[in-house]
Amino acid sequence: MADSNAAPPDAAAPNPSPNGAPPADTGVVDADVEPSAESSILPDSAKYGTFGGVFTPTLLTILGVIMYLRTGWVVGNAGLLGGLLIILLAFGIVTATGLSMSSITTNIRIGAGGAYSIISQSLGLEVGGSVGIPLYLAQALAVTMYIFGFREGWLWVFPDHAALLVDLAAFALIFGIAYISASLAFRVQYAILAIIVGSLVSVAVAAATGSMTIPLTEVPLWGEFPGAPEDGFPGVSLWVVFAVFFPAATGIMAGANMSGELEDPRTSIPLGTMSAIGLSAVIYVLLAIWLLRSASTEELLTNYTVMIDKAFWGPPVVAGLLGATFSSALASAVGAPRILQALGSHDILPQSDWMARRTDSGEPRNAMLITGGIVLTALMVRDLNAIAPLITMFFLITYTMINVVVFVEQTLGLVSFRPLLRIPRFVSFAGAAGCILAMFIVNPTFGLAALAIVLVFYGILVRRTLDHSMADVRSGLFVSLAEWAAKHVKDLDPRQERAWKPNILVPITDADTLRGSFLFLQDLAAPKGAVNVLGLQSTSSSSDLPDQVRDLTAAFRKQGVFASSAVVTAHDFANSLTASIQTMQGAFFKPNVLFLALPPTNEREADFQQIVATASEQQMGSLIYAPHERVGLGQRETINVWINDRSPHWRVSMDVGNLDLLILMAYKLKRNWDAEMRLLTVVDTEEDAQAAHTFLHMITDLARMPDAEIVVHVGDFQAYLSNAPRGDVNVFGLMDPPRFERMRALVSQSRTSSLFVRDSGNESALA
Repeated sequence: MADSNAAPPDAAAPNPSPNGAPPADTGVVDADVEPSAESSILPDSAKYGTFGGVFTPTLLTILGVIMYLRTGWVVGNAGLLGGLLIILLAFGIVTATGLSMSSITTNIRIGAGGAYSIISQSLGLEVGGSVGIPLYLAQALAVTMYIFGFREGWLWVFPDHAALLVDLAAFALIFGIAYISASLAFRVQYAILAIIVGSLVSVAVAAATGSMTIPLTEVPLWGEFPGAPEDGFPGVSLWVVFAVFFPAATGIMAGANMSGELEDPRTSIPLGTMSAIGLSAVIYVLLAIWLLRSASTEELLTNYTVMIDKAFWGPPVVAGLLGATFSSALASAVGAPRILQALGSHDILPQSDWMARRTDSGEPRNAMLITGGIVLTALMVRDLNAIAPLITMFFLITYTMINVVVFVEQTLGLVSFRPLLRIPRFVSFAGAAGCILAMFIVNPTFGLAALAIVLVFYGILVRRTLDHSMADVRSGLFVSLAEWAAKHVKDLDPRQERAWKPNILVPITDADTLRGSFLFLQDLAAPKGAVNVLGLQSTSSSSDLPDQVRDLTAAFRKQGVFASSAVVTAHDFANSLTASIQTMQGAFFKPNVLFLALPPTNEREADFQQIVATASEQQMGSLIYAPHERVGLGQRETINVWINDRSPHWRVSMDVGNLDLLILMAYKLKRNWDAEMRLLTVVDTEEDAQAAHTFLHMITDLARMPDAEIVVHVGDFQAYLSNAPRGDVNVFGLMDPPRFERMRALVSQSRTSSLFVRDSGNESALA
C-alpha cells in the first residue's frame, strides 16, 4: 500500500529523464483518458495497493461471523462430503464471479464505484444505476447487520452491557475511523487481520496438539440434516444449509469498491480478489475437516461456539469473532460511500452534485454523512432480520450482472474486448447461472422482490436523460442481434408478407419540401415503421442541408418513429436517386416504399417516371403524395380508397393486383387518425355492381376490416368523382407509367389531397 504520510507529488509536469527524453511510462493512466473525473482525483501518495486496498478487506469480509459461529453447524448437518459440497459450491459461484470481474477489470479503465462502474461501462448508466442504487443500500445496511453481529459477540463476553449502547459505540467508532480516512481504516484492518490470524493459529495449534480425536473413518460422510436447535430440529434439506452458509462466501466486492482509489486497479483487483477467495476457501475447507474430527455431531449442531471451545486457547478466537464483524462493518462503511459518490458523479440521484464532492484528500465526506444517517436509522429499528435476505439478494444481482457483462462482451466478439486475463465463456455463464440459482435457493420471495426493485430503478432511469460520458457496448449488442437475425433471414423465404412494415425512403433536395408532409409521413410509418431521409445535395443546394436533414430525423424520432438519414452529392437528381435506390438494396434493413411529392409542374415528370420505374424494378412500392393546396388533409376523419373497375373479373385470390399497398397505407392512416375508411368503385352496369359489391365485402372480410364502408356506384367515374362522399384524403392506384396531369386533375376535381400508390409485389393486405 502507498505510504499515506508521503509528501504529495509536485503539481507541475512530470520530471523529465536525465537525458532530456520524455518521462518513462509509469503505467499510470493520464487523467484525460480516464472514464470519469473521480477516478484520478487522488494523488498517487493517497492511493492503495493490492494488499491493503483489495486483498485485506476482501479476506476479512469473507472470514466473518459465519466462519466462527456457523461452520460447525453446517458440517454437523451435512457431514463431511455434504459440508465440503456446500463450501465448494458456494466458493465455486464466487470464484466464477471473481474471475469475470477480474477479466473485465483488465479490459477497461475502471472508475470509482467498483461493480457500478463495471456494469455502467458495458451496459450503460441506466443498467449500472439500477444495480448500483440497490447495491449501495445493501452495502449500507450491511454495516448495520455487522454491528448487530459485533454486539452479539460482545454481549457473549460482557452480558451485562446495554445492547443499544454497544451498537452506538460500535457505530461511532466505525464511522469515526471511516470518516477520518480510508487510510486509517486500512491500518485498523491490518490489526484486525493479525487478530484473525491469531485465532486461526489457536485452531491450528489445537489440531497439532491432539484436538482431532475422532478418526476420519468415524466422521459421517453425509449428514442427516436435522436442522437448528432453536427450531427443535425440524429436519432440513441440503439447500437450506447452503442458504445459511452462502453469505459467508459473498463480500468479494469489498476491494473492488475502492476501485477509484487504487494505484493500479487493473492489477490489484484481479490479484487481490482471487487471492482472497482462494485463501478463504482453503481456510473454510480445513476448518470443516478440523471441526468434524474435533467435535461430535451433537456438539456441532447444538453449540454455535464450538470453535471457541475446541481451540487451543479460546480468547484469541473470541477476539477474532469480534474483529471479523468489526472489520466487515468497517469495510462496508468505507466502500458504501464510494459507491454513492460514483452514482452522484453521473447524476444518477437527486442532489448528485453534493453527493459527488470529495475533500482535497479524496474522501467522499458528503456521501459518508448520508451513509451514516442510513446506518444510524437502521440501528434504531433494532432488528433487520426481516430484510436481511434482501441484502444478500442485491449482492447476488450485482454478481449476476458482472457475469452477464463478461458473457455479453465475450459473445459479441468486439475488437474492444481484449482483456489481459481471458477466461472461457462457460465461466461467466456458470457464474451468472450460479448466482441466479443461489438467489432462489436462499429465498425465492426476496429474490423476486429484489429483481422487481432493480427493474423499478431501471424504469425510472430510462425516463431520465443521463450523461453517457462513458462508452458502452449496448449498440454492439443490438448490432450483433441484428446480424444474427440477418443471417437467419437470408435462409428464409424472401416473401415475408406477415412481417411487412413500411420502411419509407424520402428523397429531398430542400428540407422545406418535407416539412409540409411531415405529419402525413409520420402517420404512414407509425408506430413500428421507419423513415429514411435521403438528402440530395447539389452545388446549388443549401449548404446547411445536412443539418436540416439531421433535425428532421431527430423530429421523427421524437415522435416515436424510427428515422435515419444520409446526404449524398447529386449532380443529377434522377440518376443520383436511382443509384442510391439500387445501392440500398444490398442493405439488410432496406427501404421498401418510395415516397415522392407530386411535382407542381411538368419540370421533373420524366425524372419521376424513371425513378418510379427503378423502384418497381427493385421491388419497392411507390407513393406519390399530392396535397390539395387549400384543403390539405382536412379533419383527418375519413379516408376514401378508390378501387379500379375490374369488370368482369371481380374474383378474390391472394393476388389482388395493385391493391395490397394501397389498402395497407389506408389502414395505417385509419389507425393513426382514428378515422373512418371507405372503399369506393365505379362500374358500368348493375350486374357489375353486384360482383363488385361481393368482391369488396370479401376484401374487407379477408383483410380484417369489417367496419369499412363499401360504396359501389353505377355510372361515369369522372362525373361521380365531384359528387362522391368526401374524404380527407383519397387513395388511388398509381398508373403505369405515372400520368401526372391526370393526377393533378383528380386532386382538383375531388377537391381533396390524394395519395397514389403502386405495390412492390412483396406486400399482402390479406396476410
